[in-house]
Formats: sequence, C-alpha cells, structure tokens
Amino acid sequence: MILKPTAADFSSVLKADRTWQAVKNTFLECVCSTTLSVITGFLYAFAVKKTDLPFKKFFSAVPVVHLITPPFVGGLAFILLVGRNGFITKSLLGLDISLYGFWGLLLAQTLTFFPIAYLICLQTLNGINPALEQASRSLGAGRFRTFFTVTLPLSAPGIISALLFIGVSVLSDFGNPMIVGGRFRVLAVEIYTQLTGWLNVGTSAVLGIILLLPSLILFALQNHLAKKSAGKTATIGGKYSSVIARKSPVWVKILAFIFCAFISAIVLAQGFAVLAGSFQKLWGVNPEFTLSHIQKIGTFAKELKNSFCFAFISAIISTFLALLCSYFCKRTNSPFGRTIDVVCQIPAAVPGTLFGLALAIASTSVRFKNSAALIILAESVAFLPFSYRVISSVFEQIRPTLDDSARSLGANRIKTLFSVLTPISSGGIFSAFIYSFVRGVGTLSAVIFLVSFKTPLASIKILNLAEQGDWGDSAALALVLTCMTFTILGIGMIIKRKIFAR
Repeated sequence: MILKPTAADFSSVLKADRTWQAVKNTFLECVCSTTLSVITGFLYAFAVKKTDLPFKKFFSAVPVVHLITPPFVGGLAFILLVGRNGFITKSLLGLDISLYGFWGLLLAQTLTFFPIAYLICLQTLNGINPALEQASRSLGAGRFRTFFTVTLPLSAPGIISALLFIGVSVLSDFGNPMIVGGRFRVLAVEIYTQLTGWLNVGTSAVLGIILLLPSLILFALQNHLAKKSAGKTATIGGKYSSVIARKSPVWVKILAFIFCAFISAIVLAQGFAVLAGSFQKLWGVNPEFTLSHIQKIGTFAKELKNSFCFAFISAIISTFLALLCSYFCKRTNSPFGRTIDVVCQIPAAVPGTLFGLALAIASTSVRFKNSAALIILAESVAFLPFSYRVISSVFEQIRPTLDDSARSLGANRIKTLFSVLTPISSGGIFSAFIYSFVRGVGTLSAVIFLVSFKTPLASIKILNLAEQGDWGDSAALALVLTCMTFTILGIGMIIKRKIFAR
C-alpha cells in the first residue's frame, strides 16, 4: 500500500478539500458513534447485571442475537424503517423526510456496535466483587455515590477496552456508511468510490494509509492499557463471603425496564422490517402481500453457496492457525513467541476495506486472478485475531503439568497438542470456529474489492440490490441469509453441547 501511490498521488489527495472533509466526517463519526455505542452498551449491561430487571433472560439475549446478525442488515432495516419511504417516517407519521447522513449513520452504527460494548462491559461487571458495593452502602453512601465511586471506576478497564475496540470497528465499517451515509462521506466509502468510480488506485491507496493510522493508534492504546491495568482492578480471588444482593427500588426497575425495552424494541423492529419487506410488493408504496421476492431467492443460489463455502473454509483455516499460534506462544518458550503474538493480533487493527484493497493491488501486481482464494485469504486473516484470543485464553487456563506428563510418557509436541490440549480446549476452539464462520458469511468490507463475476457473494449482492432500490429482493435475500446463519449456529451449539458432554 505504501509503495503503490506516487508522490503526485499523495500531493493531490492531501491538497483536496474532499479528502479533508472525509477525514473530518470520519473523525466525527468515529467519536460520536463509539461514545454512544459504549454508553448504550454499558447502561444495558448495568441494567441486566445490577438491577432486578423483569424478563432479564430475554433482555440479555437480545444483544447477543443482534450481534450474530450480519452487520449490513441493520443499515438495510434502517432504510426500511426511517428512510424516505420508511414504515415509521412515512406510513406511521406521514413525514416526507430523509435521515440519510450523519444522524442516520450515528443511529445505525450505535445499534450495530452496542452489543459489543454490552458483552465487554457485562464481563467486567461480572468480575466486580459485590461486597465492595455493599461495603460502600453500609458506610452511608447512596446508590449514585456508590455507582460513581465504586462501580464505575472498577468498570473503567472494560469501558476503555470497549471504546478502543469499537473505535477500530467504526473506522472500518463499510456497510452502514454505504447504505445510510448518503452524502456524508467517510474514508472507508471514499476508498471504494475512488477505485470503483474513478479508477484512482493511487488515490485509494493514500486514503487507505490515512485510515490505517488512527486504527493502529487505537489498537496500540488498547493493548497498552490492557497490560497496564492488568491486576490493578482485580476483585476475583480474594477471601470474602457470599453477599446477598439487595433488591432494587421500584423506580430503578422501571427505568431499567423502559431503557432495555426501548433498545430491544428498536432491535426487534429491524428484524421485523426485513421480514415484512420480504413479503411486500413495493416497500412504502404497495404493501400488498407477495411471494415474488422469496421466489427469486433461487436466482441467488450461487451467491449463497459461495458465501457459506468460503466462510466455512476460511473458518477452518483461521481456527487451525490460531490453534498452532496459541500453542507456540503460550506453551513453548520460543523467543519468537512475542512476535507471533503481535502478528496474530495486528489484523484487528487493519480496516477491512484497506485490507481488501491491499490484497486486490497485490494480486493485480503479480497477476494472480483466483478471486475465490483471495476471498478465503481475506476472511481467514480478518478473523484470526478473535480465534487466537479465544484459544490462547483457554490454553492459559490449562496447567502446564499436563504437557509435562504427556512429554514424560513419550509424546512429542505435536501429539501433545492434538491428543491432550485440543480435546480439553474443544469448547473454545469450536466457539472460535463458529464465530469466524458466522462473521464470514456476512462479511462485506474485507471482500468488496475481491469479488468477481465468477465468485459473487450474498452480502455484496444485498448491497447492490439496496443501492438499486430493489428493497424487496434485498430484504428477502438478507432474511434468507440471516435464517441460514442462525440455523447453522443452532446446529453448532448442539454439537458444542455434545462435545462438552463427552
């Protein structure tokens, strides 16, 4: 990427007002979307964990289900609900307005990324010793003072981690800005527009380098702060008796219920919009029931097949690589362990659009035209960091004496890995595989530059249909893709339970 553009490309990009407007928009979008996503996710996690919330199991499942849904579905549902012909804006309120632009993108990205903040903050809240909060209350502090002086400071590592992780995710988000952003152009979309619309490879490369810099900074900060704060706010493992949680006041229950119900209603409304849009002749104009959109799914069989096949192969590759690298870094004393540890996590800092563009430029320079191999490679590397973190964390929980016992009985390192560590870690390994597979099915930014006429993907087809205004076909394909993803996820969970039972 650095070698591709010329000095003239750098000069023209840095002098263009369009570039700095895109940089400004990207910065504004990243700060606002990240902040609102983390606030929403933390408050949702706090309501689920720290209050006597009615229907707690239901509310705790909503963000997880939403996280599994392909990310671009949120942008599509947003247009169906509050677009110019949206169900809420036009059908219910009779308004002729458009929420394309910054405000629409802010809402769409907040709903897309708040589940990540919810899971991170929920994990942090689970680790807080309730005896500390009870001690604060017994010393005379009220609920608000206890929250701001005990709960919130102990939650700081999780909140900071969520801010940095979601910040990188927002920078690399492509589907939502492409569908909802309108004229509010950000760098991720500008890279795509310059290459596909103007064939400016050098300009796209320069914009990609500009986008990479803040992503690397956020990634470095995330790792630095995680290591710096490790153990400073640890509250698990001390000697304390179990604490009976106090019941929340009625007003706290009501506020928590209203907040969670409001967020859940918006999330469920997105699914309803995609479902309803699949069975209406023309969304917002002719609501008559029809099966024509569903019947067209057969014409997209190749896109669906490619999406699932490529995701399956890439999930196997990324999980296997993560398994080997985790063993090499966590169970051996190799001097290269730290280097491999960093290399495995670096792809998390590279925006998907930039990575796809880099692969496209590299393949063109060496005249490599196998689009399927490039897509599999992109998906394998893109989801390697998550698989590596999951499997390495599982390895850290296994005592090294098991390795020593296997080695003393004559097993070499390879046999120890596959006959001792792999069976014990099967749950974590399978979770990494399922996550990589599910995300690979709906991936968009990393493969947008790599698809060809021979290797169409369902996610790209949904985006193209939405851009053309074929909302019915787009919603139907998104519905089928989502249903198939959840079906496979359900099968995977059943298999995982059987593995644990053994």
